[in-house]
Formats: sequence, structure tokens, C-alpha cells
Amino acid sequence: MQGATQIIKQYLVASDFDQTLSFHDSGVVLSELVGIASKEFERKTAILSAQNLVQQGGELAYLLLHDREFRARVRKDHFRKAGKNIRLKKNIKRLHEMLASAVDGYRFEFHVISAAPQEIVESALEGIIAPGHIHGTLLEYDDAGGIAGLIRVNAGYGKVAVLDDLQAALRIGSHRIVYIGDGSSDLHVMLHLNQREGFTVAVSQARSVTQIAKRTVLSDDALSVLVPILEEIVGWGRPQIRALFEAQGLVIQDWDRAHADWLTIRSMQPVRDAALEESASSPASS
Repeated sequence: MQGATQIIKQYLVASDFDQTLSFHDSGVVLSELVGIASKEFERKTAILSAQNLVQQGGELAYLLLHDREFRARVRKDHFRKAGKNIRLKKNIKRLHEMLASAVDGYRFEFHVISAAPQEIVESALEGIIAPGHIHGTLLEYDDAGGIAGLIRVNAGYGKVAVLDDLQAALRIGSHRIVYIGDGSSDLHVMLHLNQREGFTVAVSQARSVTQIAKRTVLSDDALSVLVPILEEIVGWGRPQIRALFEAQGLVIQDWDRAHADWLTIRSMQPVRDAALEESASSPASS
């Protein structure tokens, strides 16, 4: 009917950060920045994991507060520098923009939930995702910028709590929530959503998460997670999905499906887009 108002279906899309939107683990990058070998960080986190002393994903927060070496070396300023050293997946900003407005009748609000310190994630995603849409681990600092305490750790069930808060703020049902993650720290939130008819997407081959997630998609491009969302939620087929990407100046070059979707996405304007991507993801100059 002419003049009728279109009903918009609103969804929440929440994503992990480390090795979901990035190729790096924040703890490894931070450790190397302050002169702690990555192997030493991995050794310490493995011990914490084996002891079940902290929720999986919360090891870095524990080390920052309780490990003598980390407490002596890490200062608040290091978090921003570490964020700039993290290599991001391609097209995160474009993913954010397309989720918001590219599909008629749907609006997907994008948030990042991470066990990494808030300052690291904000720095890494500066100019890409607004700080108000980033929910990382919150720390307290002393006058010298050292770690004085923890306010909130978004690991394990902590991610569920953040997701529940966002759901309440947006006033949407659980069946309109999508969560994207890569590993064991995402299991609680994925199980939580699966039981409530939410939609879960894995972006790694880790069996612990692929066996729980409703879909798995593997790519070095953040836009790849749009594919299962468009298929399973919007109900589109491959021709419509390809047409949407092409309307954005992109083409899905390889799309192989076995138990997972494998995608390679390239720009129709490779020279210009490559330069923009390099500028957006390169570490800040010293």
C-alpha cells in the first residue's frame, strides 16, 4: 500500500575480537611490546587454563593483576600501542556499515565483546567501530598508570552477561541475536544463545566451537560472516548474496562449502581499496 511504513526487523550482532576480527591474540602482542616473550605468555596462560583458575579468555586479565612480571612492566599507555600493532581482518568497517543498512527491512546493530582490555580493542578499531559499541575488560589504574584492579572481565560467562545487557537495552528477543566467535572463550555465550533460538557463527576450525556453532565460515575477510546471516536469517540464496556484494563493489571469488564456508573476497577496484585497507590496518608510526 502506497505510503505504508516499512517494518524494520532489528537484530543484535555481537562479535568476539581476538582472532575473530583480528589475526593476533592481544595478550601475545602486549607481551612482546613490553619485552615478555610470547612463548612465556603462552606458557603462563596454559598453566592457568589447566588449573581452571580463571574462565577461558580471562588469562590475560589475571596475569595483569596477579603476575609479578606483568604488573611490573605493563602500564596503561601500553594498551593503546598494542592495539595499533594488531593486524585486523579486512573490511570490518564495511561489515559494520552493511549490517546497519544494506538489507532492506533489516537492521543489524554491531557490537564487539572481548576479554581483551577495553583500551586495546578501542585502539585497534579506532575509526572503525565506535567506543560505545566495544565492550572489553575494564581495568582500574593507579597514579603511575599501573594495574590497580579489575572492574569487569568479559570472558566466559562474562560475555553472556554483556550480551544480556545489550539485549535488554535494545528490547529484542534472543531469536534476534547473532554471535560470532572463534574459540573456547565463546562457548558459554554460544550455548546460551543456541538454547534461546539465537544464531551462532564460528570463524575458526577449532572443534570445540564448530561443534556448537550453527554455522562455520572461514575467510581472511570480516565480510564473510554476512553470508550465513543472509542465508539463515534473511533467507537469501547465492545469486542475491553475490548481487549484494557486487553492488558494494566486491565479488565473492571463491565459495566452497563442505562442513564450512570458505570464501575469498576481492575488490572490483583493487588498487584503490588495497591502499585504503593498508592505511586502516597498519600500525601507528612511532
